Amino acid sequence: MGQQVNVGVVGCGAISAQYFQTIDRLPQLRLVAVADLDLDRAREAVRPYAGVDVVSVAELLADPRVDVVLNLTVPAAHAEIALQAIAAGKDVYCEKPLAATVTDAGQMLRAADAAGVRVGCAPDTVLGTGTQTARKAIDDGLIGRPIAATATMMTPGHERWHPNPDFYYVPGGGPLLDMGPYYITSLVTLLGPVSTVIGAASRTRAKRTIGSGPRRGEEIPVTVDTHVTGVLVHASGALTTLVMSFDGAATKAPNIEVHGEKGSLVVPDPNRFDGSVLVSGVGEEGWRPLPEAAGYAGAGRGVGLADFASTPEGEEPRAGGSLAFHVLDVMESLLASAHSGAAVTITSTCARPRSVALIPSEGA
Repeated sequence: MGQQVNVGVVGCGAISAQYFQTIDRLPQLRLVAVADLDLDRAREAVRPYAGVDVVSVAELLADPRVDVVLNLTVPAAHAEIALQAIAAGKDVYCEKPLAATVTDAGQMLRAADAAGVRVGCAPDTVLGTGTQTARKAIDDGLIGRPIAATATMMTPGHERWHPNPDFYYVPGGGPLLDMGPYYITSLVTLLGPVSTVIGAASRTRAKRTIGSGPRRGEEIPVTVDTHVTGVLVHASGALTTLVMSFDGAATKAPNIEVHGEKGSLVVPDPNRFDGSVLVSGVGEEGWRPLPEAAGYAGAGRGVGLADFASTPEGEEPRAGGSLAFHVLDVMESLLASAHSGAAVTITSTCARPRSVALIPSEGA
């Protein structure tokens, strides 16, 4: 992917370990500094990696070695940290969602444009062999013109396993803002941008009980909708039925199905990079797997950062800011529709991200 890029990370929470592992194995990325409100946590997070400085946020942003800031803070802090990095002249790559609100995200993108720096955003799972193999099957016409899709995420809630789940139940969280980016980014990758949404939502209970860690048994307030459903009308004419819930025990529904005039695809979990793509054509019985045919093989969280950093100037990164903004706009509009009872027109759009050819794990 080209010249080595120096990375500074803000936020050393649970997800950071996966990023550090990927950065460590990709020769085009080099971790040079990390910052966190808890410096002891930051030191422990980078203990396996030699030569990484543990500093304050201000020191990291002022470090001339840092080419790109990887923003792994909680969603409510994404915009604040990103704007500081942009003001320091750094490229920024955020963990999803891009920001807690469309207003904040728009401010980030305008500031980056004015400063001449770039903004990228997770999820990068869509760059793996799972979603990309499904994308290739669609592009090759295997199922004909896509007409519909379903996307389902059903879980009792993250408080069962996360020791500090508070941010999942405040604005910027909830099942839609937490898991929706994986699903909607995949759907845009497969079917193109969304033009209209129609939504409905509910909130099962006002409090949740932490199930693990030192705070086990503590109750936390719920201030967001915990079951969100609706229809996404893609600009292509395809219709997606979406269900995102922290209120269900389990489901047997595929994570994503895409239905075309000639057949249907089962798309793997968009929260993973790999998985089997299944196809069933009109008149066929059962499902048959497709071989891996596209995407970064053996990828992990952070491959999108490498892809972002290597994208030539003037070309929109696959995990770029315009895609992340559109996905956030779709989610925020779906919640607005749920509360108003009326369809909402999506004012933003984005190009369908460029596909990824099959790239062996050595080149990921």
